[in-house]
Amino acid sequence: MQGEKFNNSIKAENKVVIVTGANTGIGKETVLELARRGATVYMACRDMQKCEEAREEIVLETFNKHVYCRQCDLASLESIRKFADNFKKEQQRLDILINNAGVMRCPRSLTKDGFEMQLGVNHMGHFLLTNLLLDLLKKSAPSRVVTVSSLAHTRGEINVADLNSDKSYDPGTAYNQSKLANILFTRELARRLEGTGVTANALHPGVVDTELFRHMGFFNSFFANMIFKPLFWPFIKAPQNGAQTTLYAALEPELANVSGKYFSDCNLKDVAPAGTDDALAKWLWAVSEKWTKLNN
Repeated sequence: MQGEKFNNSIKAENKVVIVTGANTGIGKETVLELARRGATVYMACRDMQKCEEAREEIVLETFNKHVYCRQCDLASLESIRKFADNFKKEQQRLDILINNAGVMRCPRSLTKDGFEMQLGVNHMGHFLLTNLLLDLLKKSAPSRVVTVSSLAHTRGEINVADLNSDKSYDPGTAYNQSKLANILFTRELARRLEGTGVTANALHPGVVDTELFRHMGFFNSFFANMIFKPLFWPFIKAPQNGAQTTLYAALEPELANVSGKYFSDCNLKDVAPAGTDDALAKWLWAVSEKWTKLNN
């Protein structure tokens, strides 16, 4: 019930990797395993204190000192641009970008640039970050972009008339939309990257016991802890197991030329029909480009 393991012992020496949301949960476990395999890893995080604490644990456990904390608040376009600029001054290459950070079912709030928080962090922030780093990814080819989506994309709809949830807001609906946006972004990105040696894939990590659940009041209630968590526990993955498909998408040699796909439990899976809508993917790309002021 903890899902498939990525059993390939392939090393990641000489690989430079960025992982967003890397100080906790799946992101932290992903960094830990990449560090064990010898990668140079940049932990792109909003909370620098938590990031430094996680980094210290990882370095002590792996003896890999090439793990770095850098500030990147995905709820701020300015912070994302600053991170990308500074990274390019430090590194001449980028082999793997892992868009892992996410917020889930939070009360309605806005990013610094006025985006609904889940759309802003889960999609818009990663859209801008990826595009700002594309030149380096192309220069470093073969390279990969891995985006953590969710099975929740199957319940998602892109609300073309109210993408930013200004007229009405439901935390679950907004989360599902953001995860479908991850799928459509990956599809359009893969199309645009054909022939460059850069691949783009998305994945579902499983239902993982992470801080993502912090806004789900039911799961944090005394009643839920007593009655429901023991029943659901066998179906909820530990973060280490939740990171397996991310590692598979990032490192598996057989995926070298695979792009625009979706994985779960280290296996190729079909996306929901809405995730194959090329016209919608192009529309979302154009809107994201405009909202994030990508070409300004």
